[in-house]
Amino acid sequence: MSAATRRIRLFAPLAGAGALPLGIALIAGWCLVALAAPLIAPYDPIAQDISRALLPPGLAHPMGTDNFGRDVLSRVIWGARIDLTMGVVGVLAPFVIGCAVGLVAGYAGGLLDGVLMRILDVAISFPFLVLVIAIVAVVGPGLFGFFLALACVGWVSYARIIRTRTLVLKGADFVLAARTLGFGVPRILFRHILPNALAPALVFLMSDVVLTILLGSSLSYLGLGVAPPTAEWGVMIAEGQTFIASAWWICLFPGLAIVVLALGFSLIADGLAARLGVEE
Repeated sequence: MSAATRRIRLFAPLAGAGALPLGIALIAGWCLVALAAPLIAPYDPIAQDISRALLPPGLAHPMGTDNFGRDVLSRVIWGARIDLTMGVVGVLAPFVIGCAVGLVAGYAGGLLDGVLMRILDVAISFPFLVLVIAIVAVVGPGLFGFFLALACVGWVSYARIIRTRTLVLKGADFVLAARTLGFGVPRILFRHILPNALAPALVFLMSDVVLTILLGSSLSYLGLGVAPPTAEWGVMIAEGQTFIASAWWICLFPGLAIVVLALGFSLIADGLAARLGVEE
């Protein structure tokens, strides 16, 4: 997603042998919350009750209510569905496109490699966030525009990672042996080179999920993402900023949810890097 291929490490003090299981546990917990939202959310996340507006955290509303009297806890729970979807689905198309481009460019070389790399250079030359905002503004706010924008400009880093690995691997003994045995190019690419080139891309993928979640929440905050009254953490923060001094809980709890979700994926990235031997 970012133009830089270097993995972004968050919460470095927690990195180590236990990073991967801890990260998986955090993400699994959020997935369970998202799936069980209809069962565990105490209130309708979009039901308004002005008589209960801006209530502080208490027994009836553990995370308080917002300016429309909606239960913040219920909105945080339901918001997990949107933010997980943005993070996970948002990186799939860039990952697939980038891996395909990098694999073909690195193995083919020559003119095809030059053309694909010039396209990549053009994509890199424009600020990523500006391109995403421009595409979303043209297509229209919502998840479709968000996913389309990421598919158009988010593949660059994956292409560079896979191309670099492919350039190294195509001269390896096992690839030369596959050519000697007469294996076709698709088999060499997808059964021999790609599995051995994926490790750094998978590590970056986990960090990219974090950045995608933050980007989606930021666009919602700017009014270019998920539209109110949908329960989404960026929307909640945007709606609560006016009341930050008097009703801090409206912004605090969705903000903490973003931090914990990002922490989970960052720990998975750290754990994968350690397990797969990917350099920082």
